[in-house]
Amino acid sequence: MSYVTETLSNLLHQTAFFGLTGGNYFMILVALVFLYLAIRHGFEPLLLVPIAFGMLLVNIYPDIMMRIEDSSNGVGGLLHYFYLLDEWSILPSLIFMGVGAMTDFGPLIANPKSFLLGAAAQFGIYIAYFLAIFMGFSGKAAAAISIIGGADGPTSIFLAGKLGQGALMGPIAVAAYSYMSLVPIIQPPIMKLFTTEEERRIKMEQLRPVSKLEKILFPIVITIVVCLILPTTAPLVGMLMLGNLFRESGVVGQLTETASNALMYIVVILLGTSVGASTSAENFLNMDTLKIVLLGLVAFAFGTMAGVLFGKIMCKVTKGKVNPLIGSAGVSAVPMAARVSQKVGAEADSTNFLLMHAMGPNVAGVIGTAVAAGTFMAIFGV
Repeated sequence: MSYVTETLSNLLHQTAFFGLTGGNYFMILVALVFLYLAIRHGFEPLLLVPIAFGMLLVNIYPDIMMRIEDSSNGVGGLLHYFYLLDEWSILPSLIFMGVGAMTDFGPLIANPKSFLLGAAAQFGIYIAYFLAIFMGFSGKAAAAISIIGGADGPTSIFLAGKLGQGALMGPIAVAAYSYMSLVPIIQPPIMKLFTTEEERRIKMEQLRPVSKLEKILFPIVITIVVCLILPTTAPLVGMLMLGNLFRESGVVGQLTETASNALMYIVVILLGTSVGASTSAENFLNMDTLKIVLLGLVAFAFGTMAGVLFGKIMCKVTKGKVNPLIGSAGVSAVPMAARVSQKVGAEADSTNFLLMHAMGPNVAGVIGTAVAAGTFMAIFGV
């Protein structure tokens, strides 16, 4: 009888209930809320579902993220190996290649002025950088945090790893991907606040056709120019442009299909679950995390605002030919931010079609955020 009792007691104490803290239960609740938003309301489920599930797993079974050196048998937790690919900048770079293979850069080529809108939307990054320093973060930590303002998860992870901010990578990545997912909620109020109904109804002229030669030369030229000026951006900008060259060359259909579909989705699974698994209650529930989440929101809001305000300037200069709403797409959440520009414009006038015009600043924002990351790496000599 004592054997049975002891066995049952051992089994009972092997359950997770005895090891969970109040913080673990809170993070489990957050994970369930994220799953609800992703599944019920469709808030970027490709991002939120794996992130939320990784969050759920690590707060039920923390050893799933056990580091190799902390293991008694020299074998780390499953998601720790996924996370190493984040720290080594492998997954963020592969994500960029997939984005390049999926995205038509034609709108940016047809309207090069879109580069200005993409640059303006990076204003939030630099605002957040100085605010982070004011709040007590080191220069490198402030730089890593500020990239959240570009609404670019892969770049945020990439820069945090390069600047040696592994301890902050989880909160930074979760904040960045959360704000990317919440673009349809966060951006519209800001866009409407800084534009008039008349401005939102502006219809833009159809973009000129872009030749095949232009589309092939663009990724090659951008790679040469940007990487010569900021060589440290090569892993991101290089992979982005390589993916796009696959797409536009027309001779490597199999590579384009793989990069934009199978490989892209595999990487999203690995990156999403590992990012979510970095949010154990012990590591995530602290004052620095709250500051990071707040700074990310401020950066994202200022980036959206700056893009819209610069769009208003372009509207004045062109005598009403540019709809300021496309400026909000200068943050690099591709193609979510462009869809939001389209949605808000269509609310003002159902016949308004801004999506292709907004894709120009959107692609420019991806390049701009990578350049901002490269600038920080150059400043800190990385």
